[in-house]
Amino acid sequence: MEPKKKQERAIVHLEKDGQHYYYGNLKALTDHWSKDAIGVSYTYLKNLNISEEKPYRNDYCIIRRGFIVTSSRHEKN
Repeated sequence: MEPKKKQERAIVHLEKDGQHYYYGNLKALTDHWSKDAIGVSYTYLKNLNISEEKPYRNDYCIIRRGFIVTSSRHEKN
């Protein structure tokens, strides 16, 4: 059996009204929150280079993109 390898997966972090929400991508975030609720559209966000170091900020929220580290699964033989 090979040792477990760690994998990085993209994650989008929304901070709104002191609460924290996590999504697998920007589309999932904007499918869940309306433009009126977060003050920005999917079309606008997808053209930005959002990262942990360069978040998107407005009067409604902060959106960051980062990575979560996971372990890979092993198949049993």
